[in-house]
Parts: sequence; C-alpha cells; structure tokens
Amino acid sequence: MVDILKAFIMGVIQGITEFLPVSSSGHLSLFSHFFGIDTEISGLYSSMLHIGSLVAILVFFYKTIYELFIEFTLCIKDISKKRFTLNSKEISKTRRMLFMFIISCVPLFFLFLPTKSGSNILETVESFSKDDSILIEGICFIITGVILLLGVLLDKYHKKKKNVGPLSALLIGIAQVIAACFPGISRSGTTISTGLICGVSKKNMIMYSFILSIPTIFAAGLIEFIDAMKTPTFIPVLPLVVGVVTSAVVGVLSIGLLRFLLKKNKFKYFGYYCVSLGVITAIIGIVETLMNKGV
Repeated sequence: MVDILKAFIMGVIQGITEFLPVSSSGHLSLFSHFFGIDTEISGLYSSMLHIGSLVAILVFFYKTIYELFIEFTLCIKDISKKRFTLNSKEISKTRRMLFMFIISCVPLFFLFLPTKSGSNILETVESFSKDDSILIEGICFIITGVILLLGVLLDKYHKKKKNVGPLSALLIGIAQVIAACFPGISRSGTTISTGLICGVSKKNMIMYSFILSIPTIFAAGLIEFIDAMKTPTFIPVLPLVVGVVTSAVVGVLSIGLLRFLLKKNKFKYFGYYCVSLGVITAIIGIVETLMNKGV
C-alpha cells in the first residue's frame, strides 16, 4: 500500500517533472517500477497528482487564464451577433492567442480515433509501454534529451523572436500529442523546444506551453482515473491529499525555476540529464529483460 511518505515523494516527482522538461510520466513510471507500487494504485495516485499540477498552473498564470476565459466569452458573444472575424488586424492580442491555443489542441482529437482492434490510437500506442520493462521509458528519455538539445541549438539562429503563429501552433500541438503517448517524452520539453525551433521567444513559450497543458493534463488524469477504477482498490484519503498538495506546491516552484533557468540559458542541462537517464534506464531495461528470459 502506498503510504504517506511514498505519496509525498510521488507528489514531489510530479511537481518537479511535470513542469521541468524531464517527463513526469517517465519518472513516475520508474518510481512505480523500482518501488513496486501496484499498477492500479499507481494509476489512481497519478491521476490525482495531475490535479495538483492543474492547481499550480492556475496559480502561476491566473491572470492570463482569466483574460483568455473572458475573451472566449466575448468570442461567443460576437458569433451570436454575427460580428466574429478572423482578420488579424481587427482582433486583440489575447484573442489571437486564444485562436493559437485552439489550433494547438486540434491534434489531440486524433488520439481518440478508433483503430481496427476496437481501441483508440492513444490506447494502442500506450499498450506498448504498459509492461514490466522500462526499456521504452529509457528510449523516450533519450528522445526527449535530443529534442531539448536541438531546441537550444536552433534557437540561437533566430535573431528576431516572435509570437506563436498558426504553423508553430500546429507543430507545438503535434509535439504535445507525441509526448502524451509515451512515458519518458516530456510534454513541456517537446512543446517548448518546438516553439524555440520555430523562433518563438522563450518567455512566450513557457506561458504558452503551460496554459496549453491544461486540457492535456486534465485528460491524462481523467483517463488514468477511469483505468484505475476498472479494478477498484481501497486507497487511504490522507496520502492522496498529501500527494495532491505536494504536487501543487512543488509545481509552482518548478515553473518559477524553469523560467529562471531558461532565461539564464541553462536549458541544455535538462537535455544532458534526459540523455544520461535514458541510457541508464535503457541498459537496466535490457538487463532485466535478459534476466527474465534466463539468458
């Protein structure tokens, strides 16, 4: 049974890795693997920890989120009165940002398209990583590290920074979909790096990436909760509360830390970390697989 200490540790892991570009799903998967937490229990805790992540985003970017919400209601009002327009010269900066968020969210719907097996694309892809091996996680950590280093490298060639546009919004959305499928590929890392590769400024990308994560984190938590409820297990309330609160508090601190490190051009060190962790994890995964086969 997951006790309070383990719930606290999982909350810290979620709070740090959800926002720092090192993959929360990958780290939680490693924690569950090495500490022997049951899959159903781990899934339930992971879904609840996502609530803490959402709270952290709302606390840190509440002003921008509020402005976007007000702008959304104004869009509905304009549509009802037939005053709605997509002319970039006639819309506000906030409304333009809202449109970019919508473009980035479109690729998410492809995850729920049905396949021939009767499941959707997300379930099919996730099935490859839902096993006793951590080899997939290791490979994905390496991919995350390479993407982060590529983002840092190509960002230097963009002298004039810009805001998120339609093309970069679509590419960021695709990057987010890929990260949602595999534990070990960082959502924040891939989206921020994609934005940097497209020439978007660092400050804008951090804000854009984390606000964009709201529907993704909510959906991921909901899916994990539904999966965990298929095999109901008694879970103490106190550890859940400890995990959620810890995730929220650490999450707020992590967002602030990432903003500082990105401003100081320290983003590349996350890439080195992910590549190193990925190599170690992949090696352990291969050794465990060979041992299980009796080689």
